[in-house]
Amino acid sequence: MNSHLVFVDEFVFGIRWDAKYATWDNFTATPVDGYMANRIVGTRALCAALNQAREHAESRGFGLLLWDGYRPQRAVDYFLRWSKQPDDGRTKRRHYPNIARTEMFEKGYVARRSAHSRGSAIDLTLFDLATGQQIPMGGHFDLMDSVSHHGAKGISPTEARNRKILCEIMQASGFVPYAYEWWHYSLKDEPYPNTYFDVPIVSIKTDGRGLEFR
Repeated sequence: MNSHLVFVDEFVFGIRWDAKYATWDNFTATPVDGYMANRIVGTRALCAALNQAREHAESRGFGLLLWDGYRPQRAVDYFLRWSKQPDDGRTKRRHYPNIARTEMFEKGYVARRSAHSRGSAIDLTLFDLATGQQIPMGGHFDLMDSVSHHGAKGISPTEARNRKILCEIMQASGFVPYAYEWWHYSLKDEPYPNTYFDVPIVSIKTDGRGLEFR
């Protein structure tokens, strides 16, 4: 990537990932601007904290599955443009069943200036190391609804307990939760708190230190 951002899988071993915004499986129903490869990117500080989270998770029988990390500013700009377009209904039932797409920003589910673009936020869940299956969390990634909030009503005791486990793991590793999204965590001590990167995510082989070579 660059001197500030690295591929997380080269620094945090044993994780799984599915970069949703590089695929058609997201609330826009199309790959998003800036996501040219299905890989997760973040700062080195984010990777160090994720290594701690991975160790905490493994001690409890879980692994980490990552959905998003660094988000180019151009992707955030794309979300804003998309929110103003006429709703075709393709992803409404799955991702924003009880709000209009124009409300995503004002309701706090999408931000015009995101910690993701600073390379200091991660969207993730847990999977069972014994079975490889994701554990139930009472709602899927990017479900923009009150059921996704921490402390939400309407989920099962098992789902509430699983969310609590994820939260404990992440807080013990230097992350803070986001009240509206059980999957979103940001570094408590960001290395670039005032910088919003716009480097596109491309898949280039590296030498293992996050430096590009061709």
